Amino acid sequence: MSGHSKWATTKRKKAVIDAKRGKIFTKLIKEITIAAREGGGDINGNPRLRLAVDNAKAQNMPQDNIERAIKKATGELEGTTYHELNYEGYGPAGVAVIVEVATDNKNRTVAEVRHFFSKNGGTLAETGSVAWMFDRKGVIIMPKQSKSEDEIMELVLDAGADDFQSEDQYYEVQTSLENFENVRKTLIDKRLTVENASLQWIAKNSIAVKGEDAEKVIKLIESLEDNDDVQNVYTNADFDLNSLK
Repeated sequence: MSGHSKWATTKRKKAVIDAKRGKIFTKLIKEITIAAREGGGDINGNPRLRLAVDNAKAQNMPQDNIERAIKKATGELEGTTYHELNYEGYGPAGVAVIVEVATDNKNRTVAEVRHFFSKNGGTLAETGSVAWMFDRKGVIIMPKQSKSEDEIMELVLDAGADDFQSEDQYYEVQTSLENFENVRKTLIDKRLTVENASLQWIAKNSIAVKGEDAEKVIKLIESLEDNDDVQNVYTNADFDLNSLK
């Protein structure tokens, strides 16, 4: 199992326990706002907005919240302008970390991100210093459903997926950027539930991390993810979950 998948599994279990729906909604609203501002408020003519709205609906976000975010982005309502930025750095045990943010104050956010790295035994690095260790791919998460694993695997691979993994409670599908929308649309057309679909940074190779080092890296990632400006955090750490307390 890849480091990405292990961390995805850890985050998913943690999300069920913590039920941080408020923070999830904040991140989704920012994505909707940015997508609508860049490509317009028509979901039929704006693929990024359509994806953001579908992800929001999958998290049971009220339609009023979605429409309000779009109107703020298009100027029908007064809203906030967000800037998308990526920060790169190294965490404990030399693991690589990419942090995606959406912020209305760049100076505040970079100061906070740098603080989280320093506080948790990491270092904020120059742009490009770790991104080369990752590939940009589409990732689709699906809860396990009535169709068999073989049927779904055949379906997504025929649609152009690169990889298919079966976890405890869900399936993870990875695609190239070019085939991402086709695979997602294929699943939706077959009336299969897509819990989340997004473009992510996937580590080319992972670093094994266990025990105290693993706990430190997880603490760093959790600190970053708890920040309202942070949208996503990616690492090449391959966590030995059995070694955690």
